[in-house]
Amino acid sequence: MKKWSGFEKGINLGGWLSQCDYSRERLEHFIEEEDIKRLGSWGLDHLRLPVDYNVLRTDDGDFREEGFRCVKRAVEWCRKYGLNIILDLHKTAGYSFDKDEQESGFFVEESCQEYFYTLWEEIARRFSGYGDHIAFELLNEVTEEKTMDAWKRISGECIRRIRVIAPTTKILIGGYWNNSVAAVKALPLPVDENIVYNFHCYEPLIFTHQGAGWVDTMPADYRMSFDNDMSVFLDNTKKYLPDNMILLEPAKDIDHALDQEFFEKLFAEAIAVAEERDVPLYCGEYGVIDLASSEDTVKWYQSIHAVFEKYHIGRAAWNYKEMNFGIIDHHMDPVRKEVIRLL
Repeated sequence: MKKWSGFEKGINLGGWLSQCDYSRERLEHFIEEEDIKRLGSWGLDHLRLPVDYNVLRTDDGDFREEGFRCVKRAVEWCRKYGLNIILDLHKTAGYSFDKDEQESGFFVEESCQEYFYTLWEEIARRFSGYGDHIAFELLNEVTEEKTMDAWKRISGECIRRIRVIAPTTKILIGGYWNNSVAAVKALPLPVDENIVYNFHCYEPLIFTHQGAGWVDTMPADYRMSFDNDMSVFLDNTKKYLPDNMILLEPAKDIDHALDQEFFEKLFAEAIAVAEERDVPLYCGEYGVIDLASSEDTVKWYQSIHAVFEKYHIGRAAWNYKEMNFGIIDHHMDPVRKEVIRLL
């Protein structure tokens, strides 16, 4: 499969310019130069930077210079410490992957779509000069399959406009069900050689999000080990997260404990699509909640990374710090070195 050189091993800087209180203290100090220097010493080649639209624009639509300064500072730090960077628009006016944000209208209202296009044109004008050092991710985690036709049209127009300004910058696009690997087949055909197919993987969700308060129907006290047969994951998913059953369908016939084979089966269709269309495949988010045991977290990482490496799938783990998944947080103390080695 086509390899995306320079974006093979990464990590997310979630919670800095996205999913936060947007205070000056947060924007100025949650991530500082020493953090980027540390990440540069981990053997990574890139970082993924989620940014919310309101960091870059006011309610009136004017561009926020302080927000763009934060992004530019991150880009410059990455360049200083030998890291490439993906700028991920984590939410836009009228749409958020988080239903509690109560954003709506993006897929039907032309004003929201024009806002999206002009924001990306401004991002392209300011950052395309960094060449292969930078990539653009159009939008984080489209949720509903029914929006896919609209998303194909919107993303196509956005790519067209970006290409006027940044003809060769890599552009990432993902699909429905929160960038599910199952949605890769539904992505539009690449319009040029600089398109990257993007997916996220937190499967089995019943394991990686055990006890997660933001997941509907997930009991807060639910815990489980990674050392279970596939049948246990299926039974518990059906009981607690029935909507997630469809994502486990490719691996339903595994008759033993989860291992590399699970991810081989989950990714098989997407890998075939990417190979047929000669497009790099990239996993922009993956990880395990801090409520799982650190030992089980390592086993999950070992299994998924074996498949990433085998098929040259670039990736960025979620998350560097905090956000319930932080690699540098205390719950990872016993296994951090091993996980960093795997990244």
